[in-house]
Amino acid sequence: MNVVTDSLKSGSALADDYINHYARVQDLYGADFREDAAWSGRAEWLDASEETRIDRKALVACLRRYNNKHNDHQEVHNSLDLLEQAGTLAVVGGQQSGLFTGSLLVVYKALTIVLAAKEAAERLKRPVVPVFWIAGEDHDWDEVNHTYVMTPELQVAKIKMDAAPGPRGPVSQIEVSNERWKRSLDHLASLLPDSVNKPEIMDLLHQTAEASGNLSDAFAKLLGRLFGESGLILLDSADPALRRLEIPVFERMVKQNDELGETYQTAADRITGLGYPLQAEVAADGANLFYIYEGNRLLLYKHDDVFADRKGIVSFTKEQLETELANHPERFSNNVLTRPLMQDSLLPVLCTVLGQGEISYWAITKDAFAVLGLQMPILLPRMSFTLVSGTVRKQMNQFGLTFQDVQHRFGEARQSWLNAQAHLHIEPRFEETRAAFERLYDPLIGELGTIQSGLLPLGEKNKSKILEQIAYLERKTKEALEKRHEAALRQWDHIAVSLFPNGKPQERVYNIFYYINRYGFGWLQDVIGSCTRYTAEHQIIEM
Repeated sequence: MNVVTDSLKSGSALADDYINHYARVQDLYGADFREDAAWSGRAEWLDASEETRIDRKALVACLRRYNNKHNDHQEVHNSLDLLEQAGTLAVVGGQQSGLFTGSLLVVYKALTIVLAAKEAAERLKRPVVPVFWIAGEDHDWDEVNHTYVMTPELQVAKIKMDAAPGPRGPVSQIEVSNERWKRSLDHLASLLPDSVNKPEIMDLLHQTAEASGNLSDAFAKLLGRLFGESGLILLDSADPALRRLEIPVFERMVKQNDELGETYQTAADRITGLGYPLQAEVAADGANLFYIYEGNRLLLYKHDDVFADRKGIVSFTKEQLETELANHPERFSNNVLTRPLMQDSLLPVLCTVLGQGEISYWAITKDAFAVLGLQMPILLPRMSFTLVSGTVRKQMNQFGLTFQDVQHRFGEARQSWLNAQAHLHIEPRFEETRAAFERLYDPLIGELGTIQSGLLPLGEKNKSKILEQIAYLERKTKEALEKRHEAALRQWDHIAVSLFPNGKPQERVYNIFYYINRYGFGWLQDVIGSCTRYTAEHQIIEM
């Protein structure tokens, strides 16, 4: 396994500047993750603010019950024992609970959390534990109900789990029947090529499905299988026991809702004023809290001290909302802008591991932390990888392709290679032919128009048909050339679908079990072992 760094195209201008040009955006964030002083300063602040967070022992008792059920590893218990002690810090990151863990970036985020916690402990000479925040309270089923693998036919195949009809509440509360699990598992099994690892994979996934009533439970069990031995603590944001601990935090969010809303609005104006698009909606009347009613997760807005959803299904005065919170905390849920505040109110967050989209919308929350007596933690960009098999590397070398060629110039490089095989520059030759034809034909049309005006549109129509025929011949020539070099072009397709499936970075599409099927469970530990230090640079792993 060889690891090299190379750039990956950014999906967010704001996040790209945060990572590569921090001075441009430093006013939008708390501290620069590259500065040692930021880490020591954050640790000192966490020590001084210990009493402002939820009681450690109560939190750890809740997390221990959850991890006993889904992530029962001795190393996890060791992490929980440390977290219970004053002075222990945490590296935290989270993701929605995707089908079979979702795309590779979820695994890479967990890997980053583990590695960053280990490195921070060495840097600060004190305990730092890794925590993965499962966003089970999110209700967008269509974002989590699918994943992708590559088929032997070089197709990007989607495995999807349909939900039963009913309300769209938190994903952790949407039951998944045995029949739906079976359909998804059978589909995955039909797509994965046979290998020595496939029986173990399918056995693991079947056992996980049998023990899981919803996607979040299965997600937790699989993350535990992959990272439990690294001491990764799991937390489900929809855990009812955790929600009861969060009552005081929600109370502050309700009481100081106007102040929080003002900070979000001001930050949004500052971000757009700098020319960056917003990555999260900031409604002027938004309460930035959800209420779960009859299974549906409703976003609340406020008008004249009344909290209600857009359709008016539920409506509360501030006092009624506070009473409802005291009696039914399980009915409350954070939105994308209050989740960071809840995370910091529960855990001693040294740093939070974020993807680029998250880095962008966290800029909206900077001043909101202060409203609740908090400070924005260090934002650590998730580590990013592209896996390159030996076969793909050999094919790239054969065609003289670099990673940047595949990322930015693949179509042009492919056509250029194809043209060279015929010793005929197809596109330039046909372009020359079109130009020569128009150069000769246009004057003729003009002259015909002097004879009779009706001949002018007839000539233009005739010209258009001839150009269509030239274009048709060009297409047929390219098709014939592709047919002649079908085997080589399949290698080109293999490169593209391996590294940038559907034109997207590999890590945003494929599922980890596609790679485990090929390389075994041990390759992930090899990746962890090869990453001796954290880096924000994109890394190419040559398998």
